[in-house]
Amino acid sequence: MVFGAMMVLSASGTYSAIKFNSIYVLFKSHLWKVIVAIGALIIASIIPYDNYKQFSKYMLLGVLVLLIATLFAPEVKGASRWLDFGIFKFQPSELAKIVLIIHLAFMIERKGEGIQNLKNGFAYPMIWVFLIAGLILIQPNVSTSIIIVTISLMLLYIGGANLKHIAGVVGAGGTFAVLGILMFPHSRSRVFTFIDSLIKGTDVNLQVKQAKIALGSGGFLGVGLGHSRQSDLFLPEPFGDFIFSILGEETGFIGTFLVLLTYMIVFTIGLIIAFKANDQFGKLLAFGISFNIAIAAFINTAVVTGIFPTTGITLPFISFGGTSIIIFAVSVGILTNIGLQVIRTRELKIKQV
Repeated sequence: MVFGAMMVLSASGTYSAIKFNSIYVLFKSHLWKVIVAIGALIIASIIPYDNYKQFSKYMLLGVLVLLIATLFAPEVKGASRWLDFGIFKFQPSELAKIVLIIHLAFMIERKGEGIQNLKNGFAYPMIWVFLIAGLILIQPNVSTSIIIVTISLMLLYIGGANLKHIAGVVGAGGTFAVLGILMFPHSRSRVFTFIDSLIKGTDVNLQVKQAKIALGSGGFLGVGLGHSRQSDLFLPEPFGDFIFSILGEETGFIGTFLVLLTYMIVFTIGLIIAFKANDQFGKLLAFGISFNIAIAAFINTAVVTGIFPTTGITLPFISFGGTSIIIFAVSVGILTNIGLQVIRTRELKIKQV
């Protein structure tokens, strides 16, 4: 997150100077969110993860209320995804992912082997999944709704759900996803433009073209921190979803490799914690959190390099923005607490012996 703040300063300087007459405005805005995120991470690492069980349903109901309220919020760039509370803006869909992971982990543990039963087991968590994903879809936010369904099905599969039931949801969900993409002009345009670029061998759009130029300009070691040329408004809003390209330009192949390696390390450690967790709730929660971080990093870099159609998925811990970085920090805090509980249990057993 500290490294991300440095990248935001470099990527937003020119834009901030032109719009606000100071290169530090967006950086300062991001910096206090990083400070809040670090504090939230520490607090989440202290709170016993078992406590989330008794509140998960109420938290999810609260998220549903926020998502419904979002539908009546003013549109930003053609979508209603943010709630403006005056001193800060909040994106409920980011909170929805982690809260849904918590509640699904609790429901799967409580159902036990009953999760294999379609009517009395599998159907109940899927109601929550489709409610959350559906409200996010009509914001519209197709990519996030697809990610939510994907993470949910992975959790259900690991939790012992019947593969036939999951396959049926994948088929139905895939159909709805296609309809959702075709229904909304912005997502339809992005997908058709992406397909057209594959057929003709052209660039997906201006952002991806400039992002590739930035990545290519970085070479092996990069041009140096603060020396990006693409951040001088050649790449529109480079401090947001496309900050990975500025990172590549300034730190080169070695920098992008180390950042992606760090995501892989976080994911691997998360899997180890999930494997060693004391209960199924902890196992599922640790896996869901780890997978959420990994899939967000993968999609973001795939978009920047032109492998996927353009989406609004941020680069975890690095992209400019408050909701994303705080929620990811809380997620890592919860993951840390699960790991600490494993260590304490092991130490207690050793003392007993």
